[in-house]
Amino acid sequence: MVAPMTERFPRAAVVLIVAASLVITLAGLRATAGIVGPTLLALVLTITVQPVRRWLAEKNLPDWAISLVVVVTVYIVLILLTLSLVYAGARLATLLPTYVPQIQANLADAGAWLEDRGIGDAQVAEAIDALDANRLLSIATNLAGAIVALLSNLFFLVTLALFMAFDTRSTERGFAAVRDKRPYLVDALTNFANGTRSYMAVSAGFGLIVAIIDYVALLVMGVPGAFVWAVLAFVTNFIPNIGFVIGVIPPALIGLLEGGPGLMIGVIVVYSVINVVIQSVIQPRYVGDKVGLSPTITLLSLVFWAWALGPLGALLAVPLSLLARALLVEADPDARWTLPLIAGKPDFAPAPVRAD
Repeated sequence: MVAPMTERFPRAAVVLIVAASLVITLAGLRATAGIVGPTLLALVLTITVQPVRRWLAEKNLPDWAISLVVVVTVYIVLILLTLSLVYAGARLATLLPTYVPQIQANLADAGAWLEDRGIGDAQVAEAIDALDANRLLSIATNLAGAIVALLSNLFFLVTLALFMAFDTRSTERGFAAVRDKRPYLVDALTNFANGTRSYMAVSAGFGLIVAIIDYVALLVMGVPGAFVWAVLAFVTNFIPNIGFVIGVIPPALIGLLEGGPGLMIGVIVVYSVINVVIQSVIQPRYVGDKVGLSPTITLLSLVFWAWALGPLGALLAVPLSLLARALLVEADPDARWTLPLIAGKPDFAPAPVRAD
């Protein structure tokens, strides 16, 4: 019989081994973000459209036909999102340069105001240089570059979605075959799929509602680039905690440049009302308790996955955290006691595990 690791090695050595393994894993995750990110996105999309497969299965269609329809559904989602991002990026590229003279004039006025209040010329010049219009445009260019990088992985993503859709049925059979030996693992992955499906579907639905309302409101207020900011509002609805802040800053700044402080405040007020009513009151009721992540865990997961995988990590922060929880906590009977701590709810419990 093999002795436990703590008996063969000092506890400090075990801690060092675990820490070193974690560092190596994180380094590998960041180094392969260009592969891991699209792979996880394809997985999440395939899980999200799973109800389509179940509905078609009830119609007694052959597996190949069901998989083909699922693939087409995923492709339609990708095509619509891609076209929206491409158009929004092109519109943003033509919109921002028109405000360069105004931005530079506002920066000059701000510098004069600071000088009148006794702030040194060197400090003012340094501050204005840090906020130079060309630097602001470079930030927008970097954002557009991130969109292009995402689109460059589109072929890889499409291919992954194809294979995952056709492998879904065999994966379900595999889960059924190993359930007796690994019931906790199978149920943990099932909970992950259910939670991911609920989160993505609800976030997409309410994100579309928020985007439409924002688009109409920005058109009425006369804010240029309303469609761009509506697309941004839809995408940022998938980013927990800070998505609203990311979505409101660009249209608020354009409102300031276009119509002054009044228009900027109007944009912020409209966005805040929409966010509070839909994203903070209505949307959580539909998600319910299936996510099971406390606000603090959600925020930390956002920071971690954005650091590890970039923009895709931020968009998929909640599903990726659900996957990590399923593999590291729910699948381990000795670690499941931490689930109420992770969920921030004393009565939180995963779906019951079937008996061995």
